[in-house]
Amino acid sequence: MSYTLFYAPGAASMAVHWMLIELDVPFKTVLVDIDNNQQRNQDYLRLNPSGRVPTLVVDDVPYGESVALMMMLAERHPGSNLLPEPNTAQRAEWLQLTLYIANTLMPAMRDWLYAAKDGDPGGAAAVKALAEKRISATWDDFEKRLRGGQPYLMGTTFGTVDMLAIMLMRWSRHMTCAATARPVLRKYIDHVCERPSYRDLNEREGLSGWPD
Repeated sequence: MSYTLFYAPGAASMAVHWMLIELDVPFKTVLVDIDNNQQRNQDYLRLNPSGRVPTLVVDDVPYGESVALMMMLAERHPGSNLLPEPNTAQRAEWLQLTLYIANTLMPAMRDWLYAAKDGDPGGAAAVKALAEKRISATWDDFEKRLRGGQPYLMGTTFGTVDMLAIMLMRWSRHMTCAATARPVLRKYIDHVCERPSYRDLNEREGLSGWPD
C-alpha cells in the first residue's frame, strides 16, 4: 500500500493526516498552499477537480472527501480498532454518528467560515448566526454522550469520530460557540489531545495554541 496526502495545516485534511499517523503506516505528504490558491492550479485540479483538500493518493489513484477517506483507511486497516466491527450495534451507531458529523456539523462549519465568500456578503451575518445555532446543537448532542463519564464519543474506544470531532472543535475556536467554552467538551478535548499522535500531528503541521 502506498499513500500520499495532499494537505493544508489545520484544514479538512487534518483528521486524515492524524489517522495516517495513528495507523502507523508509511505515507508521504505534499503541502498545498491554500492561502495562495494552490488548490486551484491545474496540477492539483487534475488530482481533485473540486479544488479542495484533502486528496489522498492510494496506490497511484487520487481520492477526496475527508470522511470518505477515513472510512476507506479504516476498512483497509481492519486491525486498527478505529471503528467498530461490521454487523454490530456499535458499527451501526458509528455509521450514524459519522454521517451526522459529515452531513450536519461539517456543512455548518463551512457556512460559518465561508459565509461571505460562498454567498452574498450582505447576508453573511445571518448565515453565520444560523450556522452557530447548528454547531451549538451538535455540541449539545456530544455533551449528552460524554456526561456519563465515557472518555470518547463512542464509549471507551478512541476512533475516527473522535479525530473528526476534535478537528471541527478546533475550527470553532474563534466562534462564540467555541467547544472549549463548555466544561464537558473541554475535558474531552484535553483528554484526546494528550494522545502522542495528536502532538505529532501538530508538530508536523506546525500548529499551536489550541486547546491552550
